[in-house]
Amino acid sequence: MKASLPHELADYLEFLWLEKGLSDNSRQAYHRDLSQLNSWLHENELTLLGLTQEQLRDFLAWRFEPDSNLRSKARMLSSVRGFYRWLLKNERIAADPTQLIESPRTGRSLPKILTEDDVESLLAAPDLQTELGLRDRAMLEILYACGLRVTELVELELSRVNLRQGVLRIHGKGSKDRLVPMGEAACEWLERYLAFSRAESLQGLQSDVLFPGRGGKAMTRQTFWHRIKKYAVVAGINKPLSPHVLRHAFATHLLNHGADLRVVQMLLGHSDLSTTQIYTHVARHRLQKLHAEHHPRG
Repeated sequence: MKASLPHELADYLEFLWLEKGLSDNSRQAYHRDLSQLNSWLHENELTLLGLTQEQLRDFLAWRFEPDSNLRSKARMLSSVRGFYRWLLKNERIAADPTQLIESPRTGRSLPKILTEDDVESLLAAPDLQTELGLRDRAMLEILYACGLRVTELVELELSRVNLRQGVLRIHGKGSKDRLVPMGEAACEWLERYLAFSRAESLQGLQSDVLFPGRGGKAMTRQTFWHRIKKYAVVAGINKPLSPHVLRHAFATHLLNHGADLRVVQMLLGHSDLSTTQIYTHVARHRLQKLHAEHHPRG
């Protein structure tokens, strides 16, 4: 028998949406993790509010094999920890059962790297003789020029584009807006798409979405991911490729060409500089080159 959702958990998910401003995808991940915990407790005749450290350890041992992916364990524990800290703060429990449970040390994986030549090959892959090809070229140019998350790209509305100033107003994580410059090349491809492709692909339909998919609705993240995979084959790129890899390339190439880390942080929409600092590792060869060129003992 499936356990019903306790009202405390429902309240917490509403809090994540209304006050924390988390995306649908993030809230669904929390919902999934906490529902698994709730179902396990229900099957063992235990309750969320009565959870102890020992019971939580039992759940984690049941949920994960010893050789399971450490990142999955860490994410699950992070979801549970956030929930119980919220319960404690709101005086719904007297003690936090996650307090003395350490998260597994996962390390921080470096972003996958695309060279600038790789990116140029990818951008040139769409067939510009078709409406979809022109749309996809504009999407790839915007994605790379602006370092957007794929959700930010596919949900971008026409009203948030200012071609005269060459900027986009992006509605990002945490319901925060940021202005991102497009650059000349992206602006030119976007103007070309708007002039020759968008209206024809809509076939008389009305849509607020800048890059509408079927029926004038926003394209799904999965659809765009599959299109990138297709163009990777055309471009002869054998590295793992996704929309997020282009976001990594945007940040890495900016740093390689001398951009300030805090500027990259603002462009990416990171709330914490430590999140952006991972890119200093992949740009290390540039730092070594600068040291060799400019230090008296380089």
